[in-house]
Amino acid sequence: MKHLQIKNILFLCTANAARSQIAEGLARNLLGPSTNIMSAGAQPTAVHPYAIETMAEIGIDISRQRSTSEMDIDPASIDLVITLCAERVCPSLPANIRHLHWPIPDPVPDDPALAPDAIRAHFQVTRDQIQARIEILASLLNIPPGPLPQEFHGSIRVNSLPHSVRFYAWLLDIWPKEWTHRYATFIRPDLNLNFVLLVSDGKALHHDTLYHLGIGVANRNEVIEAYHRAIAVGAQVEKPPRTTWKGTPLHELWLKDPDDNLVEIYARLTDDELLQKPENEAPSYLVPGTAPPP
Repeated sequence: MKHLQIKNILFLCTANAARSQIAEGLARNLLGPSTNIMSAGAQPTAVHPYAIETMAEIGIDISRQRSTSEMDIDPASIDLVITLCAERVCPSLPANIRHLHWPIPDPVPDDPALAPDAIRAHFQVTRDQIQARIEILASLLNIPPGPLPQEFHGSIRVNSLPHSVRFYAWLLDIWPKEWTHRYATFIRPDLNLNFVLLVSDGKALHHDTLYHLGIGVANRNEVIEAYHRAIAVGAQVEKPPRTTWKGTPLHELWLKDPDDNLVEIYARLTDDELLQKPENEAPSYLVPGTAPPP
């Protein structure tokens, strides 16, 4: 779904009274006018008063929304359908419609004796759960092109290297390619996976540690292109593209994710590139103007 154009979103539940109405109001607020938001139900009734009230608490007015039958919606006009029912009866969908399912319990109580404050609490929980999911959906829409991964590398810290090597040899169904007293490296070419176990040394994580996610791309130009794409999307660049020679020679770019976890985008050097290794093994920066001051 990364580069799909999602312009028309339909939220569905059974009665189109609470969950899908709350979702419609939240999505209009969070996704903005560029996305057309609708809601409907298999057995539509009316917008529940507590749905209106719980949305008003966060400054969103859904009092003018109306319950709609799913039969009144043209499936061809919808890019994405999100069903919200946790019960067994849920609106059926044509197989060719792109579909997400968020099973959220109906906040409308079965017990008529339930106190109003308890009912409000159910609706507030429903609202907050739907809002958190729509916030993630909003972050996924209109993602620009990223790197083109060919392999993945991950490193984790472990307390006992022998115990963890045994576990991951079982889990990945392969012996490590190599190991020392400090690390073990597992290679699964069929999964495009390079996975490293590191002995935990108790030191704080920093830019020199190997604890990170790595994404392998095809060549030097793809690393440079990944840098420009990272700049365009506003990603944090830890180290700009460069060719490093010490250890494993690579073209590499280091980023940080929103939680400051390190991400390496790298390409292995060709045989011809390896012949260009400088005597001092100093890194070569690949984008003009990105080298640190001397």
